[in-house]
Amino acid sequence: MTTPTLTSAAEREHAAALDLARLSARGDLPQLVDQLRRTSGCANPVHLQGFRTLLHAPTGQILHRYATDTEPGHRLRVACGNRRASRCPSCAHTYAGDTFHLIRAGLVGDTTKGVPVSVRDHPRVFATLTAPSFGPVHNRPDHAPCRCGHQHQVTDPLLGTPLDVERYDYPRAVLWNNHAPELWRRFTIYLRRDLAQAAGLTRKEFADHARVSFGKVAEYQRRGAVHFHAVIRIDGPDGPTTAPPAWATVALLDRAIRSAARRTFVPLEAAADMPALVLRWGTQVDVRPIKAFGDGSAITEQAVASYVAKYATKSAEATESVDRRITERHDLARLGLPEHTRRLIETCWDLDDLYPHRLLAHWSHMLGFRGHFSSKSPSYSTTLGALRQVRADFRAEQARADLRERLLADGLPGLDDLPEAETLVLAHWAYSGSGLTPGESLLAAGIAEQLEHNRTTAREESQRLAQDKEEHP
Repeated sequence: MTTPTLTSAAEREHAAALDLARLSARGDLPQLVDQLRRTSGCANPVHLQGFRTLLHAPTGQILHRYATDTEPGHRLRVACGNRRASRCPSCAHTYAGDTFHLIRAGLVGDTTKGVPVSVRDHPRVFATLTAPSFGPVHNRPDHAPCRCGHQHQVTDPLLGTPLDVERYDYPRAVLWNNHAPELWRRFTIYLRRDLAQAAGLTRKEFADHARVSFGKVAEYQRRGAVHFHAVIRIDGPDGPTTAPPAWATVALLDRAIRSAARRTFVPLEAAADMPALVLRWGTQVDVRPIKAFGDGSAITEQAVASYVAKYATKSAEATESVDRRITERHDLARLGLPEHTRRLIETCWDLDDLYPHRLLAHWSHMLGFRGHFSSKSPSYSTTLGALRQVRADFRAEQARADLRERLLADGLPGLDDLPEAETLVLAHWAYSGSGLTPGESLLAAGIAEQLEHNRTTAREESQRLAQDKEEHP
């Protein structure tokens, strides 16, 4: 579904009011609100049209039939599932919640997710690997004056921009972003090698004694360079279900991470007027132990999981870039981007022909970065797919219970009384658009705002109860 672009807040409010009047006159507004609530106020739901019929196969009797003909606008709206907070805050919240539980399970253990609670005793750290310098930028060094002589406020748009744009190495900056996933892959290889060497093992023998697991997230700095935050853990040879060897310590893991970061590099051959390059991590490598409760020197499990989940829904917002692909270079003129961001994107287009296999223009809206924003090793914990499946199974069981009650109320055989072989499902679904009208957007935003308010209230109440328990055990 497409709606006209409205240029002012007054125009948007007027269009929403008119559309709400239209929706109210249609007579199915409560049903529409219920459907939007089922999507948790998704900002850009997918529209489906179709039907689902449940038959008793031996007799051909229709036990239940659902069709979108009875839905508002003859469409069923389902959540878009977009992870980007800039595109759909509601679905991004769900994605962030799944990421939080995924990371937390790998820290504290969760038997329902296949991770024993003993994983808490494994060596684990929260590491940050950054990009190197591509030229001096405006910053806030410990709240002291910047190199430019001014003391910038945290909201100053100059932060992260080059002191001298003509001398800033834009080509290396976007190529570094583009190869950052490969740098990470090679880093994990060196990390295993360094741990094996420290333990007096060969690389092959290391796999029989220990395994390195991780969960990571990418974050953009204000200068437009990607850096990675990662939970890195040493397990036994079979993953989190086995204890790590005695030689595996947090101190050893710390040293190995720093050593691996120094050694990792990705070489690039010369291309036309671009010289050969060697891409490396920056010198700023931060490694901090993770504790169940903070003691000033370590960060807590809860804080780590929350931090990773927060940035799993971000893109390049820190640089004020766009959150969708730029298909034509001339589109840059109408996007109103900051100069530094525009130069990074233009550099992606400039280098696209020199490195055609790197798809730099295709990923120019991401400033060259083409990797996953959040990822993990197979053995770290559960998967996002498994978490989604649990939610889908829960909703399916709710629907099944509702159907069971309807069948019994109509005097038909209950689902539990019918052999599975005697039931037949006929269904057909077709995509019929996406998005919301101005009035629907207003309703969805109100639902999403109410859900966020409820979550905030519940979180504050939980924190209050926990504090009261500490003060009055």
